Amino acid sequence: MADDPVETQDGAGVPDELERLWTPHRMAYIRGENKPLDGTTGECPFCRIQTLDDEEGLVVHRGDTAYVVLNLYPYTPGHLMVCPFRHVADYPDLTVEETDEVARLTQAAMRVVRSVSGAHGFNIGMNQGAVAGAGIAAHLHQHVVPRWAGDQNFMPIIGRTRTLPQLMTETRQLLADAWA
Repeated sequence: MADDPVETQDGAGVPDELERLWTPHRMAYIRGENKPLDGTTGECPFCRIQTLDDEEGLVVHRGDTAYVVLNLYPYTPGHLMVCPFRHVADYPDLTVEETDEVARLTQAAMRVVRSVSGAHGFNIGMNQGAVAGAGIAAHLHQHVVPRWAGDQNFMPIIGRTRTLPQLMTETRQLLADAWA
């Protein structure tokens, strides 16, 4: 109705009896902070992670040509990414050694996550290019997303929010300890 107020004088809005689950940490993702537009601009977060210690960078395992890291904006708990150390965007541009290690680390990631969480299945894949959905298209990364029966509920569909039952630092430690 035209005379129904949509906002109170203090700007708080009219109560609508909905609960709010605030996720302010997501604003960095929404704003695209630290996302390189291409291979030459901006600081690449996947290159920066390599310079941090494992705990600070949420690195679970480092190999010879690639590493495994927790996703800062996970779809599910334990959502990992396998990244080559080298700043490369396109899958065909990986060396034979990088391709082999990305594949082997993906397999190991599945085994480790399954052993510590009892995951029922996985979504595995990479988005090549911004138009294909890559959030950071300038540095190739393979997603390893654990799934459980019934893990999709109303929160991501209606509430557009994902719930994570464990702190990222605890998840990283659990996976890193189990990696060996």
